[in-house]
Amino acid sequence: MSVNGLTTDRPEERDDSFASRRRLLKGAALAAVPYALLPGPQAGALAQAPDYPLAEWQPAHRSNYTLAKGTGTRRRPDLVIIHVTQATYTSTLGIFQNSSKDVSAHYVVRSGDGHVAQCVRESDIAWHAGNWDYNTRSIGIEHEGWVDQPAYFTDTLYEASARLTAGICKRYGIPRDREHIIGHHQVPGTDHTDPGPLWDWTRYIRLVGAV
Repeated sequence: MSVNGLTTDRPEERDDSFASRRRLLKGAALAAVPYALLPGPQAGALAQAPDYPLAEWQPAHRSNYTLAKGTGTRRRPDLVIIHVTQATYTSTLGIFQNSSKDVSAHYVVRSGDGHVAQCVRESDIAWHAGNWDYNTRSIGIEHEGWVDQPAYFTDTLYEASARLTAGICKRYGIPRDREHIIGHHQVPGTDHTDPGPLWDWTRYIRLVGAV
């Protein structure tokens, strides 16, 4: 539904749409496109500075997230949710920039060099958790790779992601522990397993706490 040109987001509709997220982020079904060909900001739009200074702004399509101001509330996240893309970095950005996909995350971290893209403002609600309440209270971070291929979980990825998460925790006063930095599999009602048993939580939380 559209109201005054802005897409409204009914929780029950979003819960249904997220059931397809697993299929959307299956790398085997996605054709990677060259990074240079990814769409930039919409024509006429001013480029925005990312919330995280080390990130590149790669905005998700407006139909794939909710503007927080449209909900009448001021966002104060109290969770960081860790995801694994099940797709390449480039394909994931392409999905978020596709108006028909109904999915997004605030950030995507690239495996090889730890490069970070921001796709949704932290002040807005990304559609990443498959649970409307958790979407409204969290920042979602996608990590390039597959849950059963630990080679994608490089030292550089862990370290870059930990810096990103530490900065988010500092901005919002989020404790740097496993109660507040959680995996997608911990979201109530989800059928996802990411980041999976091969994600090194002990190491990750230690790195976040050391920043």
